[in-house]
Amino acid sequence: MKHFKISFIVTFVLLGLAAWWGYSRNGVEGAIQALFIASILSIMEVSLSFDNAVVNASVLRNWNEFWQKLFLTVGIIVAVFGMRLVFPILIVSIATGLGLVDVMTMALNTPDEYSKHLTANHAQVAAFGGSFLLLVFLNFLFDQEKELHWLGWIEEKVGKHGNEGLSTLITLLAVFGCVALVPETQKLSVMMAGVGGIAVYLAVSFLSGMLEEEENDPVIGTAIKRGSIGGFLYLEVLDASFSFDGVIGAFAITSDVVIIMLGLAIGAMFVRSMTVFLVHKGTLEEFVYLEHGAHYAIGILALIMLASVKFHISEWFTGLSGVAFIGLSIWSSIRYKRQQEAQVLTN
Repeated sequence: MKHFKISFIVTFVLLGLAAWWGYSRNGVEGAIQALFIASILSIMEVSLSFDNAVVNASVLRNWNEFWQKLFLTVGIIVAVFGMRLVFPILIVSIATGLGLVDVMTMALNTPDEYSKHLTANHAQVAAFGGSFLLLVFLNFLFDQEKELHWLGWIEEKVGKHGNEGLSTLITLLAVFGCVALVPETQKLSVMMAGVGGIAVYLAVSFLSGMLEEEENDPVIGTAIKRGSIGGFLYLEVLDASFSFDGVIGAFAITSDVVIIMLGLAIGAMFVRSMTVFLVHKGTLEEFVYLEHGAHYAIGILALIMLASVKFHISEWFTGLSGVAFIGLSIWSSIRYKRQQEAQVLTN
């Protein structure tokens, strides 16, 4: 429970701010409504991002304490304020040509108009995030060094013949598929956004690979293996790809940008706490297929985001599909552990 202590403290503070904001606008009724909506948004954020926590933990467990703390402190600031407040405002600012202060004023005073501008650019954001997440999933699936396979020989065969070139080709084809779905006026911007997501993934991979070339150095090499700026940037972009989908979905529940930020911030804090819990408790070693389930959930989320350039897909379905994969992977892990124990007793 100690891993979640700060999250509970932040939750009480942010719910108090939500109640105050609601009360200042519509009295007691507004306070109750604000509390309810902020709670719903925080639950939605956790359900959408649980697989994100598992993947974060799978990377962070190999890092030293410095890089872990840097990501879990600086990272939470970027996640809460950067992705859930500043980035949406920046997108609306670019789309409308207005200044950041003007867009902030719009968000507070005319939230419906702000929401309209933000959702109008959903296709571009979905193409960027979807292409990045699809590469994350495919490169996990095509990892030839992976020894444990959740789907048995099928996953083993796919992993044996796949590589980063194939995953990039598949993702490019998926982006072209998105371009075919959108109206003529959006085709260029969606294509640029999708290719941009691929470019960012490849750039981060290149940076990480370039840093890892220093492994011959006994000091620098150890630092790279246990954490690096390349890995830090990778997790930040991954977190951004997850979080913005939640921001867009939140506007289906309320147009109040303050309540959205507070509710999603609570969820983000719990995701960070779950990440710390998974790292410190060695849960990924205990449940060997949990990382697999999280990556398959990322694959489904990527396809949902890419399809959402034209089709509306409920955020609840997105969240529940991720939870389903996590649940199945835990069940498979328990079965695997029992089988291993039975073999030991038999021998």
